[in-house]
Amino acid sequence: MNDPHQKPTFWIGNGLLGLALAMLFFIGPLSEMLGVWAMVLWMGLAGVGMYMITRDKGPSPDLPD
Repeated sequence: MNDPHQKPTFWIGNGLLGLALAMLFFIGPLSEMLGVWAMVLWMGLAGVGMYMITRDKGPSPDLPD
């Protein structure tokens, strides 16, 4: 059987989502330093991470339609 490997964009997207999750733990101090831009940065990280994960469709099925 073929071992399906994920594309690099999938792993980059997961890394960005992990960074967005870590950022949530420090959102209080970040919002004091950056103000509203801390939330804008978090939304950007989460949005780009989700886009990169969903852009990767995974391996194509071997079965005919």
